[in-house]
Amino acid sequence: MLYKLALILKEHFSPLNVFRYITFRTIVAVLFSMVVVFVLSPWFIEKLRALNIGDKARKEYLPEHEKKEGTPTMGGILLILSIIITSLLLNNLANSYVWYVLSVTFLFSVIGLVDDLLKLRKKEGLKGSVKFILESVIAVGLAIILARDPSFSTKMVVPFFKNVNPDLGGFYILIIWFVIVGTANAVNLTDGLDGLAIGPVLITAATYLVFSYVMGHEIIARYLGFPFVPKAGELAIISGAVIGSGIAFLWYNTYPAQVFMGDVGSLGLGGLIGTMAILSKQEILLGVVGGVFVIEALSVIIQVTYYKLTGRRIFLMAPIHHHFEKKGWDEPKVTVRFWIISFILALVALSSLKLR
Repeated sequence: MLYKLALILKEHFSPLNVFRYITFRTIVAVLFSMVVVFVLSPWFIEKLRALNIGDKARKEYLPEHEKKEGTPTMGGILLILSIIITSLLLNNLANSYVWYVLSVTFLFSVIGLVDDLLKLRKKEGLKGSVKFILESVIAVGLAIILARDPSFSTKMVVPFFKNVNPDLGGFYILIIWFVIVGTANAVNLTDGLDGLAIGPVLITAATYLVFSYVMGHEIIARYLGFPFVPKAGELAIISGAVIGSGIAFLWYNTYPAQVFMGDVGSLGLGGLIGTMAILSKQEILLGVVGGVFVIEALSVIIQVTYYKLTGRRIFLMAPIHHHFEKKGWDEPKVTVRFWIISFILALVALSSLKLR
């Protein structure tokens, strides 16, 4: 909205011409979304507390978490709204990729919201099968839309290999489903300690800000040996909104947390990241830069599978961040060390820009 208005008014006020540039709008997105969450969070947290929207700690497994009982949850509502509003204001809304990302983000957040509300009212959220089906319908729906979008290529970019771009054709639908649904649930599983999920989300968003800008800039993309994706550049602005909102949210979510994001936040952010990876043609690298999410999800899969087969557990508790808590690590230590791992993995992923 502001983007289009600025282009109209720039004839009368030339400084508004800066809105033509993705880099400028990305910086504005970071700052604007950050201010929105910083300013509104105290009021929003108090509203959640007044409505008795508090977390139910798993104290039967981790007694030390009993002190978290009643901490306001569903703070992800403000986080997601800030991202969506900022993107609508600063993005070129004629770009279909912007709508794809925001639609998936919103719909996955709605699933998370329903799940959170059911947990509060009925002590039990959506059934796993129901949640999985709803997520799959959204992901497959996007895949079908992309299959009909002439600007979207079914060729996959293989990291570190310059001339390896296999065309997956209809099989790409399965890739889209797996990446989006898998990422959403992996981020959801990671959101178990104060600040644990939002840290890697910020790092991943920053990494995909770079990737989307590179893929959407014809000269840079060709120079680095990547296929040019004309609509990908605008996704950098959405990444900027995630970074700004996430930094402000972390201010209140860091240990000891004043608010939790809830499934409404974690599922929405996971869906956003997965969709960004698909549209920027860097879905394989998501397994690297989002390595913390992958490890968290695998720890649950391994634990459940092994227990069903043998009746024994590999980890003291899954997801794996609770395993380290059981081993005696303090919660902040687990969180910061996972952030460090995420940062290192992001550097490895970014190295693929030149190592080809």
